Amino acid sequence: MQQAQSFGDHLRTWRQRRRMSQLDLASEAGISTRHLSFVETGRAAPSRDMVLQLAEHLELPLREQNALLVAAGFAPRFGERKLDDPDLASVRAAMDLVLKAHEPNPALAIDRCWNLVAANGAALKLMGAIAPALLAPPANMLRVSLHPDGLASRILNLGEWRSHIFARLERQIDVTGDPGLTDLLAELRSYPSSGPYAPPLREAAPVITPLKLQTEAGVLSMFGVTTLFGMPQDVTLDELAIETFFPADAASADILARRAG
Repeated sequence: MQQAQSFGDHLRTWRQRRRMSQLDLASEAGISTRHLSFVETGRAAPSRDMVLQLAEHLELPLREQNALLVAAGFAPRFGERKLDDPDLASVRAAMDLVLKAHEPNPALAIDRCWNLVAANGAALKLMGAIAPALLAPPANMLRVSLHPDGLASRILNLGEWRSHIFARLERQIDVTGDPGLTDLLAELRSYPSSGPYAPPLREAAPVITPLKLQTEAGVLSMFGVTTLFGMPQDVTLDELAIETFFPADAASADILARRAG
């Protein structure tokens, strides 16, 4: 049985992940480097306020702030309700409103691990030809995107899209430290690819990486925008995101409108 990490180990891991020295963190948190060193080595116990102060300066997600508090012997600060909890009814209504209002363009809600929470009709239509096993709950949208039985065979710029997904997932792992996301990234990297993305030397780097998808109505080119809930006080809301896609050109807008019709 694996021994639980001490508070000092947790703190040191996050400090190093954020590439901060003890002097850096101590200065930002307004404590002495000596005291921070004692806290990390277990020679001094932090107060609850100090734990929260250190977590704030380390920019920890709510889930990791709770874990840091528990490691220090305190109760978690933030709740973690399921999305069907009555207290989150207004959030569900807002999420459904955003998804519906985005028609005829695709939009979906995902959790921290990129599992599908909800989707509008336009997004579901794009997933119509995907292998049912990939869509069985919890359907992971990155797996759906890059798996050979998912959208990969229809993505015309697969190498470019893979590079975009990998870079985004790497940034998320760096922020959250989630080992599940690390495993997911390794799985996605193992999928076959049409080759790495290598633009010509004279080609300007795109401002936004589009998703170019072959459909029965023609090539659909879209770019994505991520929406997060502001100032969440619940772990579930902190980890919920809405991914909306917009047509990148007039032809794509026409395809989406015709598919909706």
